Amino acid sequence: MSSDGKKTGMEEGGKPALVPKLRFPEFRETGGWDSDSMGDIYSFKGNNSLSRDKLNYLVGSVKNIHYGDIHTKFATHFDITNEPVPFINETDLGIARGENFCLEGDMIFADASEDLDDIGKSIELIKLNGERLVAGLHTILARQTGDRIVKGFGGHLFKSAWVRSQIQREAQGAKVLGISANRLRNLLLPLPCTKDEQQKIADCLTSLDELITAQARKVDALKKHKKGLMQDLFPREGKTHPPRRFPEFQDGREWRKSSLKCVAYLRNGYAFKSAEYANDGSWQIITISNVQQGNLVIETTKRVAALPHDIQDHQILNLGDILISMTGNVGRVCRVTFEGLLLNQRVGKLVPAKIHDAFFYQVLQRDEFRTSMQLKAAGGAQGNLSAGDIMEYAFYIPTEFAEQQRIAACLNNLDDLITAEAQILDMLKAHKEGLMQQLFPSPEDAEE
Repeated sequence: MSSDGKKTGMEEGGKPALVPKLRFPEFRETGGWDSDSMGDIYSFKGNNSLSRDKLNYLVGSVKNIHYGDIHTKFATHFDITNEPVPFINETDLGIARGENFCLEGDMIFADASEDLDDIGKSIELIKLNGERLVAGLHTILARQTGDRIVKGFGGHLFKSAWVRSQIQREAQGAKVLGISANRLRNLLLPLPCTKDEQQKIADCLTSLDELITAQARKVDALKKHKKGLMQDLFPREGKTHPPRRFPEFQDGREWRKSSLKCVAYLRNGYAFKSAEYANDGSWQIITISNVQQGNLVIETTKRVAALPHDIQDHQILNLGDILISMTGNVGRVCRVTFEGLLLNQRVGKLVPAKIHDAFFYQVLQRDEFRTSMQLKAAGGAQGNLSAGDIMEYAFYIPTEFAEQQRIAACLNNLDDLITAEAQILDMLKAHKEGLMQQLFPSPEDAEE
């Protein structure tokens, strides 16, 4: 590829030609891209409004795309042999009409979302394997009226920044956003003049998608491995020792029952006032939204310019501090991995005292702890944990400190491996995002 994209004048009709920042060498002299309306390239077919209770994953003759699966499951390039797609129940098959059966190359859009980033999220149907498939609840099915776009290019095209921004502008609604086929018709789609260039871009980005998918599976496999290992290294309900112990502790003493209040302290956050916030402040405030399970996210934190005069030492966070969310999505636990952070109210800081620090953190990472906290907080409009809810949590602990240390070292090493592989995944995603921004033009890339 080359980044010295060449300007090529005006298209027919006086429109500025679109030229991406980055092009494969063999296409640098082929002229600018077209920008045609989606309504000139695609027509729209019918969908259905079948809810989840009309679908099943066991038996049927027609499969159905539900908009929720576009948001959460399906790959951009949809291969029916790789995706879990439900069948329409036999009693509701009459709603599936032959003229609306999907074809390879079709695009399906989710027409509703609570999130602007996901409105109009789409998949391209790459492989249907001869199966009958229809577009279901809150979807829009689009099919080319000709053959302007090669199979595989459309999936990437509708993920490009310019097209996505148009979809977001066309969306309507307040709490729930929606988009219609009529509004999709208004989109301007940037297209290479040659199918060969479309194919080259599609092949490049699809190969990168395959790398990302493989890396994501690797991360998921490591997480599942750790989850299974924790089930074996900690006692199960009603037991006083785990199913597996390291050889040197095989004949060791039984684990003892304890509670958080016997081995740790809970410290509260500071009640910051909105008047104290400063956009350019040097101190960042950690709220419940920043505390994710196993991960502290600080991109959107509020800031203050100076420490309040009455702030307590424990409310100035240090690297390695253990935090827990006490409101909303309760029971999420993570460590502090950045400096210059302050503890806000409704975020607790757990300070281990009579227990190995790293072992204590692994106890809090268990599904059993999170489930217990959520059950304690259930019942109100917004979940809330009290200090007592947290500190009364009971669990079994190795009597020997050395066994605590051995378990923690094993699980920490696995955490480090998961983190390293997750960072590779993030780098691949960032690389693809940057590549997309250069391989697809935007209005600013039009020649003057």
